[in-house]
Amino acid sequence: MSKIGIITGASSGIGRASAVALSAAGWKLILTARRLDQLKETAALCANETVIVAGDITDEPFMKGVFEVATKHFGRLDLLFNNAGISPKKIGIEDLTLADFQKVIDVNLIGSFIAAREAIKIFKSQTPQGGRIINNGSLSAHVPRPNSSPYVCSKHAITGLTKSIALEGRPFSITCTQIDIGNAATDITQRLEVGAEQANGTILGEPTMDVKHVGSTIVHIASMPPDVAMLEVNIMAARMPYVGRG
Repeated sequence: MSKIGIITGASSGIGRASAVALSAAGWKLILTARRLDQLKETAALCANETVIVAGDITDEPFMKGVFEVATKHFGRLDLLFNNAGISPKKIGIEDLTLADFQKVIDVNLIGSFIAAREAIKIFKSQTPQGGRIINNGSLSAHVPRPNSSPYVCSKHAITGLTKSIALEGRPFSITCTQIDIGNAATDITQRLEVGAEQANGTILGEPTMDVKHVGSTIVHIASMPPDVAMLEVNIMAARMPYVGRG
């Protein structure tokens, strides 16, 4: 029997690659993001049944509706991949507006919280009880890049959310994983190959990796039995400057 998953931020990049990989592995999926046309493109690449729901992850009523689709259309939910996120332009803290800071927190943290909360409600109420949440963290949840404080703060907070879910979900067969991804090749990371600001102020090109490896990692985590938990996993381009960064 196919398992059922929800992917946020599924219109491109890591979300799209994960949707394609999970679908090929037999998952039926609900895909959500703001851009309807790109969601349709993702769905067309999937080998198994998909339902697309376009909207804003920070819109609480909308997100409640996404999870209602899971129960009404498929009858249950096995996985949430909390992938949606934004990264603002590089800017120093002293020049950052409160509105710009809050926008990143709203999408990256509050949106992830809303989705996780709705998933947990379903996981607890269904039979058999349980499910899995994967939160898209970042290497920036551990080591920041310069001039990226809103993103860094949001991803450090995702670590707290992940551990809280793992703890509170333990009695209910609910597991939670944080996947920290470094330099997967997407439209967003193309600039890294040209040059990224380093901690010493220099600009250096950085290697990237094929995003399909992230998709296969998501499949691996999602396919583990409910009595196995993977709290944290890191996947990155082997030669990127992370270990020893700064």
